Amino acid sequence: MGLTLADAIASPEIADRECQWTLNFGPQHPATHTTLRLILNLDGEVILKATPDIGFLHSGFEKLGEHLDFNQYVTIVDRMNYVSPVANEIAWHHSVETLLDIELTPRCKMIRVIFGELMRIHDHLLACGAAALDLGAFTAFLYAFNQRELINDINEWASGQRFHPSYTRVGGLQRDVDDAWINRVRSFLKGFLPAHADICRLLNRNRIFIDRCRGIGVLTREEAINRSVTGPVARASGVVRDLRKNRPYLAYDAIDFNVVCAQEGDCLARYLVRMEEMLESHKIISWAIEHLPGGPVNSDVEERMVLPNQLSVYRSIEGLIHHFELNMSNRKWKPPVEEVYASTESPNGELGFYIVSNGGPEAWRARTRPPSFIHFALFPHLAEGHTVSDVAAILGSLNIIAAELDR
Repeated sequence: MGLTLADAIASPEIADRECQWTLNFGPQHPATHTTLRLILNLDGEVILKATPDIGFLHSGFEKLGEHLDFNQYVTIVDRMNYVSPVANEIAWHHSVETLLDIELTPRCKMIRVIFGELMRIHDHLLACGAAALDLGAFTAFLYAFNQRELINDINEWASGQRFHPSYTRVGGLQRDVDDAWINRVRSFLKGFLPAHADICRLLNRNRIFIDRCRGIGVLTREEAINRSVTGPVARASGVVRDLRKNRPYLAYDAIDFNVVCAQEGDCLARYLVRMEEMLESHKIISWAIEHLPGGPVNSDVEERMVLPNQLSVYRSIEGLIHHFELNMSNRKWKPPVEEVYASTESPNGELGFYIVSNGGPEAWRARTRPPSFIHFALFPHLAEGHTVSDVAAILGSLNIIAAELDR
């Protein structure tokens, strides 16, 4: 027998229970970008409990790392955080080069720094633009995407591919960059600052955007540390940690830049930190492009672990055999039987790879530590007590990339 209105009024306990309901937020909701699902337990519009549900892509990234060699796997890591693919490649090959004890050339280090910071801008533009779009600010989203297209052009000029460049190799790069590529980077740098200022003018004093973000999804410094949060999300809560400074790699120890932090720990602080980090990345790229050293981009080919240059392959039998051995035969890398973990400061935080080697040309075990996996687990803590309308703001401020969630 169903409850009558009189019964509900007479029993507050029953009335409270009747007001609680379950809502599926995503994966079809626009704010979840078709690949995230949240199960929300609600009291009216107030979130009592949020349960993230992952596994919609069935990608099997880590298992693929056990069946592809150290160069082939770069095409897979491209598709983890597909918003900043070259940053994934840099992290993967940084781990492999740590295992193989390969020292990069100065030119390769600087080019990787430039690409890493271009990817940071690329990722932050989407994070800030999509976060604004989810809250109704459409124009800022378009301004951000215009700049992202220019970075895609830079990717294409260097590698031949716009979205999944697969540009890094063990001990080097797919190919060297030319003067035309350098001029494209300079042209992008020149036009980026006015575009960045336009986005700031559209959002930083927009009353609706500010009211939807300020004080929402607050994460304290202690909570950020205890929950293993990294990147802009942690720095927005006052955690002064950046692997480019704390554990320098590539050429970051030679470059002067600031680690951007805030104290508030809310959605607005996470947006502002990303906006300011783009200016720091602009500073890093501007310095690196003007101090780009000469020389080869690949390490010493005599080690037989790095691909020979194209001229050597075409003009000498030794170079051709070397190229064949690394690409087609079983006589590839012979790494030590060890296990290593190495990480880089990706746009969303610490991106690390744990590699277990059994001496073969593929990883016996390849485990990844993607920042989105950690940050999505943070969502229930940030969302509880807020309303359904705050979900889009909190989710957008975390910048969850769904492809990093699937194992």
